[in-house]
Amino acid sequence: MALRSASEYRMSVFDPRVLGAFPAGLRRERIESSAQWRGGRFENTEATSLVSPKRIKESFSLMGEFFLGGKKRKPPGAIPVVSPHEAWTHPAETGLRATWLGHSTVLLEIDGVRVLTDPVWGERVSPFSWAGPRRFHEMPVAIDELPPLDAVLVSHDHYDHLCYATIRALAKRDVPFITSLGVGAHLEAWGVPSARITELDWWEETTLAKAGLSFTATPSRHFSGRGNGANRTLWSSWVLTADDHRVFFSGDTGLTSELEAIGQKHGPFDLVMLEVGAFHPSWGAIHLGPENALAAHRMLQGKTLLPVHWGTFDLALHPWEEPAEVLAEKAGSVHVVTPRPGLPIEPSRVERIDPWWRSLRTDAPREILDQAEIPA
Repeated sequence: MALRSASEYRMSVFDPRVLGAFPAGLRRERIESSAQWRGGRFENTEATSLVSPKRIKESFSLMGEFFLGGKKRKPPGAIPVVSPHEAWTHPAETGLRATWLGHSTVLLEIDGVRVLTDPVWGERVSPFSWAGPRRFHEMPVAIDELPPLDAVLVSHDHYDHLCYATIRALAKRDVPFITSLGVGAHLEAWGVPSARITELDWWEETTLAKAGLSFTATPSRHFSGRGNGANRTLWSSWVLTADDHRVFFSGDTGLTSELEAIGQKHGPFDLVMLEVGAFHPSWGAIHLGPENALAAHRMLQGKTLLPVHWGTFDLALHPWEEPAEVLAEKAGSVHVVTPRPGLPIEPSRVERIDPWWRSLRTDAPREILDQAEIPA
């Protein structure tokens, strides 16, 4: 079936399988030997306290705003989604092409190799079909309309990066999955054969035998969990190295000095895909936001910045378009690309930011709307 509509991923009742599985056996032994595993859980290299008296006080003050406020946290009109099918019928002329499908899901074509990052086709990023953040736009393509894939990359196990129904659908394809240490327990429980799962600890590397593309799991400053225990699986950023191009994918992370180490060891990068949404000072240690994304881009020695993790789900307290707007205002000389969902781009051939989100404003001056007109 053509799994285009997010509504096709609804579950009529809660299905406990969506929580995933606990790592066990040899997988558990590998976890316990990790340098990041301390006191029965994974920890960030840099101390990251998610609970403190100040944070608890802030959390109570934010609860009302989160559940009752937020009139501007959803787009006022339909987000312009583009069909990528025609572009996908021919190879990228520059060797590097990215199609942002929404949130952190990107179809990356790097020197002839296709990689799908953090695939989420679900209607809600939640363990429930009737509650949780609902997507703003349909996916530009159905899962069975995707071209042949060489790998699926999963950064960590949060619901907005790892979707049960999506993995169940992708498990039917003969494609390898590459992910962080421990996350393979979820994938295997959902139908991905163990032989097709590669789990990496930070600074470990694997190479696709047939394609020659290497993946390196690198540090990030975040956390993990699906309601069945916090930090039982690892979270990672990722370096992808091909013959002629290098790409960095942040997954979820706060600003950390380890990004500079990644840049020094693996940079410069032709494309850096960084999360910019779902940010707030209360959780600034675990999410970048647009300003810290610019700082991270410099630390990584990036050439082009593709912002992800925004514009698809209401996961924070800021207006829905604020991450992209702030990024556009503060980018300066940084080469930033902001494609509409589904629009394949070759980064080196994009000259300027496309502020397409401004065309949805109902209160914008005419000249602002004109600047954001969408080409036919």
